[in-house]
Amino acid sequence: MHSLLVVGLWFLSQAGCVHRRASSFPATATTNVVEVLHGVSVADPYRWLEDDKAPATKAWIAAQNRHTFQHMAALPGRDGIHRRLTQLWNFEKFGVPFEQAGRYFVMRNDGLQNQNVLHVLDSLEANAPSRVLLDPNALAPDGTVSLVSVAVSKDARHVAYGVSKSGSDWQEWRIRELESGRDLPEVIRWVKFSETSWTPDGTGFYYCRFPEPDPNRLYQAAQYGQQLRFHRLGTDPRNDPIVYERPDQKEWRFSPKVTESGEYLIVSVRRTTSKNQLYYRSLLDPGSPMVELFTRFDATREFIDHDGSRFWIRTDADAPRGRVVEIDLGRPEKSAWKTLIPEASETLRDAKLVDGRWIGVYLKDARSEVRLFDLSGRFERQVELPGLGTVAGFPGSRKDRETFFSFASYTSPERVFRLAPAKGEIQLVREPRVAFDSQPFETRQVFYTSHDGTRIPMFLVHRRGLRLNGNHPVLLYGYGGFNIPIVPAFSVATMVWLEMGGIYAVANIRGGGEYGEAWHAAGTKHRKPNVFADFIAAAEWLCREGYTSPRRLAIEGRSNGGLLVGACLTRRPDLFRAALPAVGVLDMLRFHKFTIGWAWTADFGSPDDPEDFRTLLGYSPLHNLRRNTRYPATLMTTADHDDRVVPAHSFKFASALQAAQSGPAPILIRIDTQAGHGAGKPTSKQIDEIADKWTFLASELGLRVPPEWAKAPGKSK
Repeated sequence: MHSLLVVGLWFLSQAGCVHRRASSFPATATTNVVEVLHGVSVADPYRWLEDDKAPATKAWIAAQNRHTFQHMAALPGRDGIHRRLTQLWNFEKFGVPFEQAGRYFVMRNDGLQNQNVLHVLDSLEANAPSRVLLDPNALAPDGTVSLVSVAVSKDARHVAYGVSKSGSDWQEWRIRELESGRDLPEVIRWVKFSETSWTPDGTGFYYCRFPEPDPNRLYQAAQYGQQLRFHRLGTDPRNDPIVYERPDQKEWRFSPKVTESGEYLIVSVRRTTSKNQLYYRSLLDPGSPMVELFTRFDATREFIDHDGSRFWIRTDADAPRGRVVEIDLGRPEKSAWKTLIPEASETLRDAKLVDGRWIGVYLKDARSEVRLFDLSGRFERQVELPGLGTVAGFPGSRKDRETFFSFASYTSPERVFRLAPAKGEIQLVREPRVAFDSQPFETRQVFYTSHDGTRIPMFLVHRRGLRLNGNHPVLLYGYGGFNIPIVPAFSVATMVWLEMGGIYAVANIRGGGEYGEAWHAAGTKHRKPNVFADFIAAAEWLCREGYTSPRRLAIEGRSNGGLLVGACLTRRPDLFRAALPAVGVLDMLRFHKFTIGWAWTADFGSPDDPEDFRTLLGYSPLHNLRRNTRYPATLMTTADHDDRVVPAHSFKFASALQAAQSGPAPILIRIDTQAGHGAGKPTSKQIDEIADKWTFLASELGLRVPPEWAKAPGKSK
């Protein structure tokens, strides 16, 4: 409480004036904005930056970008880093295919295309002809229109597809004829956070949309009142009938799924980001009502398939690490459930039913395992994977004889495999060819102890034969939220970091989904400080064990991970040399007032609740900066079209951090244009941003940029 008042008084003493340090950060005005929240006076001198359309905000953005890019231009090595990123990025990417009506659909990228392209094939043989079905690169010369979702009708005559502009969460949906390649005239607008599911006869599909927003607050206004609708081909979407809505529950969001049999419409209902209710409606009787199967937000429930009135559902109810249960609609009470796949010591992250067998995708210490079970849930075998890494995919139905999945690791890009569940054998379908030699590098998993004795896993990727002399540049990455596990994944950016002599560390801290719901809950609401303590403990372990020292240690996180970085740099500015908070949630007292922020209260708690407010106030990065403090070099990144975590979070934090900085380290913010939270960002923009980040860290941590990188980029072999 006292520390808040100190910060508030400091800001108030500067109200109406302009901050400028001797190191000459851009000038930022303050205003005398003070709110009394639960009896506490809270100053908010940079609130004017929340208005992204105001001329003053636009001028501030221009000044900050000019300052950042002038700083970057004076640093050596960026051209070489950019060239190396471009060279390694230039390899063909082949996604996980799925089959519909005898045809295969797959997302591909020939190397440096700004956006992935949807192809249709008659065969997955290596030299089989491929036809472009949807190419978002043709929709915008600068690559800022992305293909965010596709849904193919069961007869494969039509594909419904959603596009996003400039990285926004808002989507426009269209329908393309497969044979002619032409779009139908109808366009569905104001779609966001929606799945799409076709009826078996291919005449239409279910989807969700919001009311048309205020055009002046298109990327800021809170979204409420989502509606589940049905679109019939050839009709005006403005007249699409509402299948389900809840005006009395404006925060509820819906996800429709038509069962493989076509008998039921399943509706998952969410209020926040994880736990859900589950409803269903018979599609065999047009007049049937929506039946509420589960009416509490007390567990996660994912419908998989059914046999008549018996529903098969993956859930964490009474099983924090997940199980698969059979529920008879005639007796849905929990005492009548039949467990098919029981909870294991590993975390069940996904369950699919293909060829009459269950495919269970597990996490064991944040590494993938795949297990096969018969229809009754009896374990048959474990699928042998290529190594320590992550699987994804497994599309298909109970009647299909095969499915496909990808496997990737920190040093190996996504390979695509075919799996025949009846035999448990996998067959390589596609393997990319990358101009990167992974042999000099290794991935290790270590475990360290956090502040309260909790054992935390961490991945380390570095050169073989590493000498633990305490002098290596380390980039420590974390997330810790929303039941999302951070698992091994291939990244060209990481490869370039390794080639520059860096160590890449990933801490699997609490709040994520690595060990199920209990692990997630241990990093939520009043337990959220555990997340920051886990991350700080990882940094201390890396220093103590001789990997690095505070002068060569940087931290990075995105979104909720940006909050993590912001909270840790304000708590322990002495522990880090540099910080990269990306699209971070940094104002924990106002996050719930913008776009979908209110849905995060299940993880963060609500600033409107007195108890939650005190916890949030204790770690909110914006409200825990201290004047006359030497903060680490910081490069914040955000974007003008980010309507997930609005850029005002970063704008306000950058201003406050620049004003608080007493040391010589730079405090920079890089504000991208025509870009959003991250999904759908064009390849060219990704490379530009990473080049800036690595150039910044190379300067701060003392990494060497190989001189041969100054040569022109070439095609990966």
